Amino acid sequence: VQLQASGGGLVQAGGSLRLSCAASGLTFGSATVGWFRLAPGKEHELVARLLRYNSNPYYSDSVKGRFTISRDNAKNTVYLQMNSLKPEDTAVYYCAADSRIIASSSSLISNYNYRGQGTQVTVSS
Repeated sequence: VQLQASGGGLVQAGGSLRLSCAASGLTFGSATVGWFRLAPGKEHELVARLLRYNSNPYYSDSVKGRFTISRDNAKNTVYLQMNSLKPEDTAVYYCAADSRIIASSSSLISNYNYRGQGTQVTVSS
């Protein structure tokens, strides 16, 4: 299984980016998929998540209303649309997936069997 995250970059505050996570060897439609971020000096934070077989997304309070997670089953790709970006959104963003994950275990990246390589998002003020 491989997860390939892409789409990060440098953007000014208020701008937008769309991250993509493409999977091979795993079907996103039957897996819980989470987007995490890791900022310097902080722990991994789950910012958005889609449970397997469930389209109702979860968002952390820090991104609610600004980020949107979506899944394209035909392309086996999960996206994270990030709007109204703030400097505090600066981090390395990771996608993670696992078919065993349920809601109660989804907030820890260590619970996921599969993780992408990370993509850097830098928001300048």
